[in-house]
Amino acid sequence: MRPSTRYAAHEALVESARKRPQLWRLILGLVVVTLVGFLLFSGAHSLLASLFPGPWLSGLQDGSNPAAMLALLGGFGFVIAGVAVAARLLQSRALSSVIGAPRVLVHQFVRVSLYLLALGGALLLLPPYQMDAPVVPNLPVLTWLALLPLSLLALLVQTSAEEILFRGYIQQSLAARFRHPLIWLVLPSVLFALGHYLPAEAGENALLITLWAGVFGVLMADLTARAGTVGPAIAVHLFNNFTALVLIASPTSLNGLALYLLPYEMSDAQALRPWMAVDFAVMVIGWLVARLAIRR
Repeated sequence: MRPSTRYAAHEALVESARKRPQLWRLILGLVVVTLVGFLLFSGAHSLLASLFPGPWLSGLQDGSNPAAMLALLGGFGFVIAGVAVAARLLQSRALSSVIGAPRVLVHQFVRVSLYLLALGGALLLLPPYQMDAPVVPNLPVLTWLALLPLSLLALLVQTSAEEILFRGYIQQSLAARFRHPLIWLVLPSVLFALGHYLPAEAGENALLITLWAGVFGVLMADLTARAGTVGPAIAVHLFNNFTALVLIASPTSLNGLALYLLPYEMSDAQALRPWMAVDFAVMVIGWLVARLAIRR
């Protein structure tokens, strides 16, 4: 099956992967990514623990303080290192071939980010619909502002790592082996969704959140295939995670950098589900805005 014209830009990303399209290379590559990421993160954890001992280390389990949250998010950089190693060893590719042309990537990232900032401003002008209790203050405003540059940098590392792995390395490796877009759009998104399945924390909402993540993955896969770089997907992912981790976070975990906390836990079905519908709508609108931003 010939690639769709709307995904013509994706061919430039997949071309170098087609030289070694065997599935065993992808599977072994994911093992390499996991091992490299685990070993580097373990080494960094040991180094930080010896250099900066203190109670903040206990927060590495759930990101409950700023230092721990920065370390957790920054640790995703080791995933990028793992992808670079796997791509070089098993496909003889440089990391730049996985992410797309750097200059184009930066241009698309900046353009999409500006469009999303405009979208965020427009959403702030909407009436403050009260579907639940007010949000709960978390960090003092001045502390939050002081940490904001580091928070954004750490978020950029985390979202870049996930997009490079799922919408870059895995998606391209599957596209090199299978021509039909449904395969390389959906399968990486299923893996991405499974990583968001947290029944212990989300309870009855676990499947709904997993489905949300799966749809988000498909939309980011489509965006990457249209753009020819992972830049737009990183921008959308950053916009989404800034809202969920730095602006208003869950009270149960990953809230060390948040200005506010949600007034309910992720397992509260009655409170969460109306907002999931709103969040889903914003996700789709963000994807459409990003598509508009990359149109030539």
